Amino acid sequence: MEMRSPLGRVRGLGSTKSGTQHWVAERVGAIALVPLSLWFIYSVVALNGADYVTFKLWLGEHGNAVLMISFVVALFYHAKMGLEVVVEDYVHHETAKVTTLFIIRFATFLSGLSCILATLRVAFIG
Repeated sequence: MEMRSPLGRVRGLGSTKSGTQHWVAERVGAIALVPLSLWFIYSVVALNGADYVTFKLWLGEHGNAVLMISFVVALFYHAKMGLEVVVEDYVHHETAKVTTLFIIRFATFLSGLSCILATLRVAFIG
């Protein structure tokens, strides 16, 4: 027979355990995406109609390659965090939830890595 109250049994569990850290990380990612998205949109508009050689020269500049990779990392990290929240909130079957979370993490990691490698290849290899 347990002597603790129901409140005592659940204390330390729930959203206060890691929800705040997740919420803050999601907001930091969103804040990082604001200037990076503005830079990306400006770059797409400025390079409209440019050929591959012009784009390669532009991306080969150190600052542009770093900003592009930063944009990709922030974008996929923010997408991963947002999709995880949706799954955790709306998928109630534990096996489906764990499987979906694994697929989300794997897919966002693989997609982000693919974008980073493509950026490096265009910028430095050709």
